[in-house]
Amino acid sequence: MAAAYGADAVYLAGREFGMRAGAANFSDEEIADTVSYCHQHGVKAYFTCNTLPHDDEMERLPAYLGLLNEAGADAVIVADMGVLSMVKKYAPAMKIHMSTQFGVVNSETANALYSLGADTVVLARELKLSEIKKIREQTPDELRLECFVHGAMCVSFSGRCLLSNYLTGRDSNRGSCAQPCRWKYRLVEETRPGEYFPVVEDKGTYIFNSKDLCMIEHVPELLEAGVTSLKIEGRMKSFYYTAVVTSAYRHAIDAAVNVEALDPIWIKEVDMVSHRPYTTGFYYDQPGQHYSDSMYYSEANVVAVVESCKPDGEAVLTQRNKFFAGDELELLVPGEKPVSFTADKLFAEDGSLIVSTPRAKMVFKALLPKEAPPMSIIRKRSI
Repeated sequence: MAAAYGADAVYLAGREFGMRAGAANFSDEEIADTVSYCHQHGVKAYFTCNTLPHDDEMERLPAYLGLLNEAGADAVIVADMGVLSMVKKYAPAMKIHMSTQFGVVNSETANALYSLGADTVVLARELKLSEIKKIREQTPDELRLECFVHGAMCVSFSGRCLLSNYLTGRDSNRGSCAQPCRWKYRLVEETRPGEYFPVVEDKGTYIFNSKDLCMIEHVPELLEAGVTSLKIEGRMKSFYYTAVVTSAYRHAIDAAVNVEALDPIWIKEVDMVSHRPYTTGFYYDQPGQHYSDSMYYSEANVVAVVESCKPDGEAVLTQRNKFFAGDELELLVPGEKPVSFTADKLFAEDGSLIVSTPRAKMVFKALLPKEAPPMSIIRKRSI
């Protein structure tokens, strides 16, 4: 979906060394095919080695780096100086990207990393836009500066959290964060064990819960500040989230490069995916937090994905959520604006009429308002 909807590169992980240990990620056998797929679609493949590995893990790293090197991966994202050194030794063909976990907040560190072989520095999310501009002015043009523009934000500085380790024993710096920042906390008074009091004044009980980052309306300012690459957080998100957010920022970048106003429809698109209340992060001011709950919100849900489609719009689809004949839907085609239509008739695989799509991932047929390539998405607005 990232490739189809406009990404220039994707970042992903193997079964070890990535900061999303809870995800399925890619097996050693799948990595070469994944890199090949990316390259066939004109997209670069960056692999995350951005945990802080202990010595027993470091012993397994050379073989993994050799595998990535052999597969033709374009870059490896690292957060540890020892890992950086090993990449240069065991995967010399790959470029080195310094992770936001490294916490780069000044030009001296950026220049030092460049001198050590870094091709890209993913700057700390705590920087203001004015500070990024100064870093750009004091670093070589050849050093790429990458910044996060969308997605979940960590309450800890550059993701360096010990809260998960302390409360659950799960090491957030090795990809196993339990996200205790999203929990609902209460107080216990020393002489009243078992009595729990809400942590509430005028805001709420979710005292660590952050908002989500969204810079869709500020891409021109990011480019003007000298940012080379815009990064979307999304390795534990759905394919629908990946498609919609990637498409929105693809159009935002293209509009900014062409000095054109961004069509408001793409600003609205980021509300169509699951998210917490949005903020511009630290780019302009303090981002604020979301104290009332840890819920996600979305204005639409995906109901089907196109498998094939004829020129007249007759399509074979797979179900993702139940919907009914007569529902008002929207068709999302890569690179194009959403198109509204009514699903007047639905057909089973054998051609018989059906009134709904009740079974998970069932195959069915419908007439779309236009021809749509595979991986086009059908969604239904929830509000």
